[in-house]
Amino acid sequence: MNVRFAKENELDRINELRKQVNDIHVSGKSEVFKPGFSNELQDFIKAIWNDPEQEIVVAESGETICGYAVLHHINKPENPFMYERDYLDIDEFGVDEAFRRQGVASAMIDFIREYALQRGFHRIELNMWEFNQYALEFYDAAGFKTYRRYMEMDI
Repeated sequence: MNVRFAKENELDRINELRKQVNDIHVSGKSEVFKPGFSNELQDFIKAIWNDPEQEIVVAESGETICGYAVLHHINKPENPFMYERDYLDIDEFGVDEAFRRQGVASAMIDFIREYALQRGFHRIELNMWEFNQYALEFYDAAGFKTYRRYMEMDI
């Protein structure tokens, strides 16, 4: 297992993994997420690639990219309610369904943690959807703690 930063010629494969994640979201919250994987969603990976505040990490097993993560440096200036917040956000995270539960996600989190430390970040954040119990269990086991919660009420 090798975890590293992506190369531009790997964006199509990353999109294949992004589609798998999108399908999970559509299945879990179809009133929010659109089915399919439109050209606009596919092209969005290029905007991520060209954003200097974002990085794409991949995990590969042999010659196969089997996981990816989109990292985003977020800086929120101080305001009357909050102190400045400067952190690394895991904006997207996915492992190919054929490689799940084989240590891919853990290897990527270890890589991301080390990268964050090297860059001087003191915090890594991510958000996830409550319906995705497998992801929740993984993130809990990886050391993430819930500090904020979004709630809804159907009416």
